[in-house]
Amino acid sequence: MMMNMAKMIPLFVSPEGLKVLVVGGGKVALRKCIHFEGAEITVVSEEIISEIEDVAAHVVRKRTTSSEISEMMNRFDIMVAATNDEVMNSEIRDEALRQGFYVNSAHGGGNILIPSTLRKERYTVTVSTEGRRLPAFPPFVIRELELFLDGRFDVMFDVLFEARKMCAGKGTQAERAEFLRKVTLDPEVDRFVRAGDAASAVDRARAIGVPQ
Repeated sequence: MMMNMAKMIPLFVSPEGLKVLVVGGGKVALRKCIHFEGAEITVVSEEIISEIEDVAAHVVRKRTTSSEISEMMNRFDIMVAATNDEVMNSEIRDEALRQGFYVNSAHGGGNILIPSTLRKERYTVTVSTEGRRLPAFPPFVIRELELFLDGRFDVMFDVLFEARKMCAGKGTQAERAEFLRKVTLDPEVDRFVRAGDAASAVDRARAIGVPQ
């Protein structure tokens, strides 16, 4: 029972309070655990690599079946099928979908996808092929973005943060949005940002005209 991946909605979800069940104990399972770090993660597998113990809240070392996993599902918010057995992953995925749960499968077809992620100090960028089986592509894009998203983006973040404080509570929402748009497009702001001169860029933003 594969999901139709033609249209998916990108979201950022807080892991706080989430209960995640990961079935599998190898490197793939570890990557899934790291992605959900901050959630309450339970890992079930006969063999579990030691690194998983640093991320998971609960580790259950036992040989299990898809039927046993099915009986556990109602205790969790998200299921992750990350074994090296494609048949078992498919069975877990299909049962989770049948029961109406969110599930990610290492072999595809779930209703949750785990994107490649680039985390900067001030912002985060993610890339996904939306279920198309081309796993090498998102990491390639992330590597390219890491080279492109240099320090000027951090400076622009800081300038816009200050510009937003300037116009807080002033004018209409549309006027505030237009002011911030002008700041991002202004050649002088851009020149100062590229030079790493945030203070001058903020002064220039103020001169553009804060809504009244």
